[in-house]
Amino acid sequence: MEQAVLSAENVSISFGENKILDNVSISLFDGEIVGLLGVSGAGKTTLFNILSGIYIPDSGTVTLNGEDVTGKPGKVSYMLQKDLLFDYMKVIDNVSIPLKLKGMKKKEAREKADPLFKTFGLDGYQYKYPNEMSGGMRQRAALLRTYLASDGVALLDEPFSALDTITKSKMHTWYLDIMSRINLSTIFISHDIGEAVKLSDRVYILSGRPGKIIDEIKIDCPKPRPENFDLSDEFLDYKRRIVKSLHL
Repeated sequence: MEQAVLSAENVSISFGENKILDNVSISLFDGEIVGLLGVSGAGKTTLFNILSGIYIPDSGTVTLNGEDVTGKPGKVSYMLQKDLLFDYMKVIDNVSIPLKLKGMKKKEAREKADPLFKTFGLDGYQYKYPNEMSGGMRQRAALLRTYLASDGVALLDEPFSALDTITKSKMHTWYLDIMSRINLSTIFISHDIGEAVKLSDRVYILSGRPGKIIDEIKIDCPKPRPENFDLSDEFLDYKRRIVKSLHL
């Protein structure tokens, strides 16, 4: 049986008398994009904080490539909603921060990051500043930084939520293409059911207080997804199933 690259097994956590997550188990396999959906307050960000080692669960374990990393930050790359680029730093220096934190000199970090700008559709912006880029480009830069920080696994917390609808749609297409080329296994939080269906190989539904996994839905449509997949009956059927699971 294939081993998950990242998994949480029977994770529970409380803050004081308030139980946030109850016996939650999820897994991520090599090359997968997994969506995590749930209503506000279900504990999605708390689960990400456990997966990334920021929080230590009351019970349960987190495993990365077979290693117990429960409560060990710095093992799993984590991209927050905001791009968090420093406006006073050139883009290439922003994205290469993880390399410098690992001990690389500035020149070496730039040399390692530079070839990836073309891959991420940012060629020519290496020595510009973040305020010279569009919102979509800033998110690409943030994802490049996350990739350079990762060991092939990343957590993305609502990575496209700040973008307008048209830009978001273009980013979805770009994201699916770039993921197929760099083989970055990801779990991403979303409040957008359509986005989760369009991007994911599987979708977990986290619901309740305390939060529990109430459904796991495999999006059984090969990638690259067909053109206008989000207008198909199959796409709408997946959305209906998720809406039903969430009791919306």
